[in-house]
Amino acid sequence: MTRSAVITRPLACRLLGALALHVCAQPATAQMARQLPFSPGERMEYVGRVRTGVSAHGVLRIDGPADVRGISTWILHSEMEGGLAFIRASDHNVSWLDPVRMASLRYSSRERHVLNKHDEAVEIFPEERRWTAKGGLEGSLDSDAPLDELSFLYYLRTLPLTGATPLSVSRHFDSGRNPTDVRVLGREEIEVGAGRFHAVIVEMRVRDARRYKGEGVIRVSLSDDACRLILRLESDVPDNGKATLSLSAYSGTRCDRTSQNR
Repeated sequence: MTRSAVITRPLACRLLGALALHVCAQPATAQMARQLPFSPGERMEYVGRVRTGVSAHGVLRIDGPADVRGISTWILHSEMEGGLAFIRASDHNVSWLDPVRMASLRYSSRERHVLNKHDEAVEIFPEERRWTAKGGLEGSLDSDAPLDELSFLYYLRTLPLTGATPLSVSRHFDSGRNPTDVRVLGREEIEVGAGRFHAVIVEMRVRDARRYKGEGVIRVSLSDDACRLILRLESDVPDNGKATLSLSAYSGTRCDRTSQNR
């Protein structure tokens, strides 16, 4: 069965860049994986609001390595929850990322909101340029190094983000979600629960028919240093208002932080 509707995703994510993989280049590409600003053991905790009066909290963390079809992957987790009194909602997402190629091999999503729920399970085959999902859905890939939205968010941390020239990235495994437009809005000092940071502010324009009813705008604040910690996530979601999550604590970072001012 060929997919006829756009598959959609949760707030905390979208992006990726390309690395060619060749058998003879294994030592060099493995070294690139070791130079990524994140690795298993990293954990970032968040607090914020989904709309006026509705509190939210969540975690971004990395486990692994884990084997997927003979390939060593890192497991990216996004666990976000919010609620007002006894009314609760949650978005839990998992991405199995090949850190050598920066390619997603598997993705799952479980959303539970007051009036609806959404589940998704996708197997991604970069070498075959195709993906399959529960319910018999399938499609072709625009890239041989595809991403889902969670791995897309981590890929954003690998970009130099030095210029004002916008990037148009067609790396989402679902071709209906491409491209994602990325641009640097500027640099500033911001304060979150985890401290005061020099930050680079990035805007992403994403295509998401279910969540944003078309095009959505996500603003991501990253620490302007080698760690590229995700300091803040902001987005306006139709029918739900503005959602903001800010970094409250972090641990297990791979790199040394140099630009935090207490």
